[in-house]
Amino acid sequence: MSRIALFSILLLVPVFAFSQKKVKLNHADSLKGSMRDGKRFDKLLGHVAFVQNTTNIFCDSAYFFRSENRLEAFGHVHIIDDSVDITSLRLEYDGTKKIAYLRKNVVFEKLKIARLYTDFLDYYRIKNEARYFNGGKLIDTTNTLTSKKGYYDVKTNLASFKKEVVGVNPDYTLTSDTLQYNSKTRLVYFRDFTTLKDKDGKTAYYQNGVYDTRKKFSSLNNGEMESPSYRIKGDNYFIDDVKKMYKVNGHVAMTSKAENLTIFGDDGFYDKGKGISKVFGNAYMAKVADDGDTLFLSADTLVSIENKDPKKKRLLAYHSVKIFKNDMQGIADSLVYQSADSTLYFFHDPVLWSDENQMTADSIHMLLKNKNISRIYMVSNSFVVSIDSLKDYNQIKGRKMTTYFENKKIHHVVVMGNGETIYHVLEEKDIKKDSLLIKITILAGMNKTICSNMRIDFKAGKVNSINFYVKPDASFFPPKEIKEKDRKLKGFTWRGTERPKKKDVVKRGLPEAKKPDATTVQNK
Repeated sequence: MSRIALFSILLLVPVFAFSQKKVKLNHADSLKGSMRDGKRFDKLLGHVAFVQNTTNIFCDSAYFFRSENRLEAFGHVHIIDDSVDITSLRLEYDGTKKIAYLRKNVVFEKLKIARLYTDFLDYYRIKNEARYFNGGKLIDTTNTLTSKKGYYDVKTNLASFKKEVVGVNPDYTLTSDTLQYNSKTRLVYFRDFTTLKDKDGKTAYYQNGVYDTRKKFSSLNNGEMESPSYRIKGDNYFIDDVKKMYKVNGHVAMTSKAENLTIFGDDGFYDKGKGISKVFGNAYMAKVADDGDTLFLSADTLVSIENKDPKKKRLLAYHSVKIFKNDMQGIADSLVYQSADSTLYFFHDPVLWSDENQMTADSIHMLLKNKNISRIYMVSNSFVVSIDSLKDYNQIKGRKMTTYFENKKIHHVVVMGNGETIYHVLEEKDIKKDSLLIKITILAGMNKTICSNMRIDFKAGKVNSINFYVKPDASFFPPKEIKEKDRKLKGFTWRGTERPKKKDVVKRGLPEAKKPDATTVQNK
């Protein structure tokens, strides 16, 4: 290439660049020169058309300030810029900065993607960004979003909304203070506390996350979901509204309002179609009684099963089950709670403790009345053992036993079949020590009785009297005649070291899910 040719091209570059910056008048039915504040401008009327690069501007009339490279347009303003189509009633356009200031009945459309409606819109062509600041509404085929102010990025199709954000689609209505929405991918990005109310009556609060409005799938953080019958809290949510599957992890809490029952854990899911909730990882349950006392229950996994038939509703707990209540503690491998008859069923080596009494059997089920323990049924190899003040073990054995409670304490026990008892008789004795009269408790002897059926009455949680039925065979052993082998019935074992404390059952405390207050929203 010759030096002359190269020089000519270099001269043309600034001229070409300059021409790209200038707004050009393409057409007007009439043109008249005028002056304003000492500046000349053209008054244009009828089918006015301008062009700058790929941007075309149409209007009914305009003031064109050529020297300042700007214009003011009026009536049926229409801007066409690549994939953007904008209409309004008024426009001020700065051709040097390439900024369009549109006012009144503004419709900003990203072709085949979304439309934005407002009365105040600034369109920055260099940034490919549209901003509104006095109320706007974005509409696409799925969603309608309104807010006090926001902006739309033309390249990324990302709309950002701020102040009094409201989103509506066929499935839900949401409110927030800050939210982003991609009108092409249909993804909603929660940037602040957001409230959603769906068509089924559920309400949800989330701090942040993403929702795919096409796939109806959400990934959300630090929230709470609530319906008329239940409430779910957690740190992270994964929600599939198509499959009706809701997964939660981190500080999970699922509450049944009707049962006044909450299940806690590290992870959980709710299958709405099947009506099954499962929580695992430090899982435990808290069920509040009418008197304010709470039954706590922990296990490796807790499962709640919903059903329209009350008889089929139940809670399952399996592996390493522990329960704690002020008047009752227990362990088992697995457990079933049926809300219809308010009964807890314990399976595989269950043990229950009440005061100083230990209850064991091959299977145990506990009947609750007014959410307090009413009866405990023990089936096969049943044992009730208690420790007296001298640390001797009083024992009751039978094929079947029913333990009756009153005022949260054992009132009496009924034994049906193969009954046996060992009861240590105590008496108080006065002795002198250093001129003082001291009362001491001594062992007076041991009763051992075999009787098919019997009733044992308790007072203050301890054996008070025993009634025997159907040919009892009783023996009394003075203290000196008691042999160690006679002190225990066959099958006896004391398992007091396994008795759970509250800290063994309640794995951890849970923080309340945060919700925005009026002050927080107002100050944003």
